Amino acid sequence: MASVYAKELEVAQLAVQRAAQLTKRVFHEKAKGTVSKDDKSPVTIGDFGAQALIISALKANFPADEIVAEEESERLRGDVPLRDQIWELVKSTQLDDGASEQLLGGAIKDADAMLELIDNGNSKGGAKGRIWAIDPIDGTKGFLRGGQYAVCLALMVDGDVKVGVLGCPNLPVDDAAPLTADIGANQTDEGRGVVFSAVLGQGATSRPLGSGALAEGQPIQMKPITEMSSASFCESVESGHSNQSEAAQIAQKLGITRPSVRMDSQAKYGSIARGAGDIYLRLPVSATYQEKIWDHAAGDLIVREAGGQVTDTLGNRLDFSKGRTLAANRGVIAAPAAVHSQVLSVVQEVIAPK
Repeated sequence: MASVYAKELEVAQLAVQRAAQLTKRVFHEKAKGTVSKDDKSPVTIGDFGAQALIISALKANFPADEIVAEEESERLRGDVPLRDQIWELVKSTQLDDGASEQLLGGAIKDADAMLELIDNGNSKGGAKGRIWAIDPIDGTKGFLRGGQYAVCLALMVDGDVKVGVLGCPNLPVDDAAPLTADIGANQTDEGRGVVFSAVLGQGATSRPLGSGALAEGQPIQMKPITEMSSASFCESVESGHSNQSEAAQIAQKLGITRPSVRMDSQAKYGSIARGAGDIYLRLPVSATYQEKIWDHAAGDLIVREAGGQVTDTLGNRLDFSKGRTLAANRGVIAAPAAVHSQVLSVVQEVIAPK
C-alpha cells in the first residue's frame, strides 16, 4: 500500500532534481545574469528558470493546487533578450531518465507558456487547502559567491507542512562529512550534491542529487549532543539576515567553543538534520522583518522529522498558515529535541534586553 503523500514526494523530489540541473548549469557560467529586484537581493536567470520548471511539474500532476513562489515574470516581459536567455536554458533542461521526465509532464511548450508558469506562483497562501511553497534558488548571494544554495519545495495542507524537499548541489554527498569553515564560499558541485526530503510522520531522508531517476535514499537523524562544548552551530553569512554578535554571545553562554559555520540557504537545515552540524540560529535583526514561508517550510519539516525541534525565539512553532510570511514568528531556533529548551532559554536571556 502506498504511503500518504507518496506521489507528492516523488514529484517534488524529481522536480527539485530537474530544476537543480538548470541551476548547476548557470552556476558554472561566470556571468550569472543577475538582475536587480525591489528588495535589492540578487536574482539570477537560474531563479526564473528553476521556478518555471518546478511549477510546470506541479501543474502537470496537481493542477488544482495553489503555489506560493518568490519570482514573478514582469521583469522578463519587458526584457526580451533576458527572457530568451532563460527560455534557452529551460527548453534544454530535462532529466536523463525518460520515465521520470514524463512523470513531470515533459517539456514546457514555449517562452510564453514559461512566463505564465512563473506567474502561477502568486497564491497569497493561508490556512486552507493545498499550497506549495517554492524558493527556486534559496541563497542567491551564496549562489553568486560560489557557496551554498538550495532549491526548495514544500507542500502545506491547511497551513501544516506535509512534504519538504531541499536540493543542495554544493553540499557533500556523505552525510557524515563535517561542516568546514570554507563551506560558505568557493565551493564546487563536482562529486557533490544531495537531496533532503521528508514527509510528516515518516522520517527524513538524504540521497545523492542525480540527473535522471531518483538515487537510493537513506534515513537521516540529528546527532545527539553529549557535550555542548563540542557542538557546532550554523548561521547566515549575511549579517543582515541574522544577528551574529548575539549568536556569538549565545554560543559562549552555552559553552560552545567551536566557531560558527556560516553558509547561505536552507542547506543549514539539511546539514543539521543529518548531523553534520547541530544547531541553527536565525536571530531577528529588525522588529518589523517577517521571514518568507518559502525560506523555511521544507527545512523546518526535514529537521523535525530527523529528531529536531524548530521554533521561533519565543518558543512557538513556525506558523505557515498566515500567508506568504511567517507573520506570527520572530527568528528561528533549530536544535536536537533533547537540548532545544536549553538553547531557547539562553537565546531568550541574550535577546531579552531588546
